[in-house]
Amino acid sequence: MGSSMTRGDIENLATDFYGLLESFKHAPLYHISFEIFLVLAVIWLVVFRKPRPIEKKLTEKEKQDLIDEWQPEPLVPSVDPNHPALNVRVLDGIVGKTVEIDGKKSLNFATFNFLNFVGNQRIADKAIQAVQKYGVGSCGPRGFYGTIDIHLELEERLARFFQCEEGIIYSYGFSTIASIIPAYSKRNDILFVDEGVHYAIQKGVEASRSHVKWFRHNDINDLERLLAEQEVLDKKIPKKARSIRRFLIIEGLYVNYGDICPLPRMVELKYKYKYRIFMDESVSFGTIGQAGRGVTEYYSIDRQKIDLISSTLEYAAGSIGGFAVGSSFVVDHQRLSAQGYCFSASLPPLLAAAAIEALNIMEEDNTLLFETIMEKSKRLHKKLLSIKGYIISGDEISPLKHIRLTHAFNTIGRLEEIVQFAQTRDITITVARYLNDEHLLPEPSIRLILNVEMTDEELEFLCAVLQEALVKVTT
Repeated sequence: MGSSMTRGDIENLATDFYGLLESFKHAPLYHISFEIFLVLAVIWLVVFRKPRPIEKKLTEKEKQDLIDEWQPEPLVPSVDPNHPALNVRVLDGIVGKTVEIDGKKSLNFATFNFLNFVGNQRIADKAIQAVQKYGVGSCGPRGFYGTIDIHLELEERLARFFQCEEGIIYSYGFSTIASIIPAYSKRNDILFVDEGVHYAIQKGVEASRSHVKWFRHNDINDLERLLAEQEVLDKKIPKKARSIRRFLIIEGLYVNYGDICPLPRMVELKYKYKYRIFMDESVSFGTIGQAGRGVTEYYSIDRQKIDLISSTLEYAAGSIGGFAVGSSFVVDHQRLSAQGYCFSASLPPLLAAAAIEALNIMEEDNTLLFETIMEKSKRLHKKLLSIKGYIISGDEISPLKHIRLTHAFNTIGRLEEIVQFAQTRDITITVARYLNDEHLLPEPSIRLILNVEMTDEELEFLCAVLQEALVKVTT
């Protein structure tokens, strides 16, 4: 059934249409545009969009064929079976001034036993006593029943040795600085980092997720250039700049180069450009300075001007672990924020006892340890410079030296030949090794490490062997 429209219906319809047109005239442009977009979208969905095809179910045979064809990527990349890490030399006995390899004794210029504390009987006796009292391990982080009285004693002793308010110890040297940096520097903070820092520092920098500005190794002018550029940027955004923290990350004595940082100028720039200094003294602790207190003592710089000093117990102290010293305000923050401290089992008591006895020896009255190692480092440096054909890197007082062949000859292969030849002459040395993801790979080198007990005759013998090896690999 239907009904014809009356004159009144037509008038109402005309009135409604006129009202619609009037509403369009007064409607905002964005409103009209949005409605047009909706109309076009509906038209596209109805007319142009293709229906989703029905997925075809695979048969069991087709599934099996796909499984058989699939080749997974290897879990790890292929490695050369001749890689040095897979063909290590196995040592027998104490790794001291001498080492025994394959039943043959040789002079050890390869390990970081600067003060010959590895094998020191006094230290060994204290470690044995600690095992008898505490057992071997701790089996708990410091915050969860892993703190033992001997840990607190070692922290107090380290703080006193460096003349700082407080110390903190870690169970592993690598995790010390790698945990410290991200505990303080966060996203949007700025790190000014020497491009020659060692791998543990690089991992700490990476974990912080901060903005990183690398400056050329030990180049104070390049550092100041970056600082000045940042100062200009800060003036453009003063409100944001006030919330940004800035840190300078350096080593006291660089393990990859053997040279000492220009700390006095860096301290001057600290007060000009307002940044904090974190300095790792892994190599310089126990080897540099009148009392072995590192680069601050060597330059006679007030230790309070350095915001945080970190180091390892694995080099000069002859133990395991690491530590940091500074003001109580700064150090205590790590007890809640440094992952290596909060989540690792605490340092085994026997290693803490060994480190304390090492400090006892270092602090003895009239000790000649540090004067001796610096003097012998100078003599070794002079002897090495007398060998024509080698390039010697490192400060003269540094007990760590890097030697390289002149440019065209300086390859890993030739350096390995020198190492192998030296071993046949009862000298143990090593090529410096780096990982592929280092920020800056140093040039290939042989790393020489001086033990304070080495005699002048033994240093002469080392240089004579290096001279023989040089002739052998370059002729």
